[in-house]
Amino acid sequence: MFDYTTSFLGLFFGPEYQMLLMFFSAFLSSTLLPGNSEIIFSTLISQNILINKQAVFFLWFFATLGNSLGSLTTYWMAYLIPKPNINDHQSKTTQWALRNSQKYGVWILLLSWLPVVGDLLCGIAGWLRFNMWQTILFIIIGKGARYAMILWGIWAIIG
Repeated sequence: MFDYTTSFLGLFFGPEYQMLLMFFSAFLSSTLLPGNSEIIFSTLISQNILINKQAVFFLWFFATLGNSLGSLTTYWMAYLIPKPNINDHQSKTTQWALRNSQKYGVWILLLSWLPVVGDLLCGIAGWLRFNMWQTILFIIIGKGARYAMILWGIWAIIG
C-alpha cells in the first residue's frame, strides 16, 4: 500500500510533472477553492533557477496561465448571475460598491492577484458584465506581474 501511495504521489511531484503541478495549483488557487500556488511556485523556482533557466520561464508561464484561467472561471460563474440594478431599495453600501466598480471598470482587475479580494473582483467583473477581452487582458497582466515579482524576489535572494 505504501508503494502504491508513493508512486501515485510521484505522478504529481516528480520533476517531469512540475509544469502540470504548477498549472493545477495556480488554477485552484485563483478560484474560490483554497490553494497556495505561491508556495509551490517558489519551491519549484528555487529548484530550477540556477540549473534550468528555460524551466523558470515555463513555470512562470504555466502559473500565470492557470491562475488567469481560474479567475476567468470565477468571472464566467458570476456572469450567469443576473446583472444588478442600482435602486433606492438596496443598501447604501451596495449602491456605493456597484457605482465604484462601474466607475473604475476593468482597470480594477489589475488587482486580481490580491488574496481573497482578487477573487471577489473577478466575480464582480462577471456580474457587472465587464468587456470580456479587456477582462482577460487585465487579469493576465495582474497575475503575470504577481508571479514575476515572486520570481524577482527569489532571483534577488538566490541568484
